[in-house]
Amino acid sequence: MPISWSMDHSRTLLATDEAELLAFTPVPTASNRHDGWTPRRQRDFITALAITGTVQRAARAVGMSRESAYKLRKRAGAESLAAAWDIAQSLSYDRVFALAMDRAINGITVPRYYKGRQIGTIHRPDLRLAMAVLAERPQPPAKATKLTE
Repeated sequence: MPISWSMDHSRTLLATDEAELLAFTPVPTASNRHDGWTPRRQRDFITALAITGTVQRAARAVGMSRESAYKLRKRAGAESLAAAWDIAQSLSYDRVFALAMDRAINGITVPRYYKGRQIGTIHRPDLRLAMAVLAERPQPPAKATKLTE
């Protein structure tokens, strides 16, 4: 599933306080390759991770691979990035949790078809997403860390 938003406008998809939580010191790189993990690409990755919730989609959104993102996280000097990464995933979980609870409480509208034609709709609660979200609550980070120096 392709990402349908532009990284140039991704900052507007996050609330100001969320963007401040995701501030971090980029991981220094040995070479300044234009197709590598530049500071801009690292920031865009963390923003995309907060929006999409998955490392693979966030890495793909910035033109990198999932594997290289995990390697970047393991590099020396990546503590600030790792903390922002954890916060981004937590923010994403909170967003999905809110959506799941909304669908469970307020329900969804489902079209009904007969012989290939829509004959009406029904409104029902959607508990499947809520059950999945509740079953997979991620562990919070061990301790809060200061992200920027």
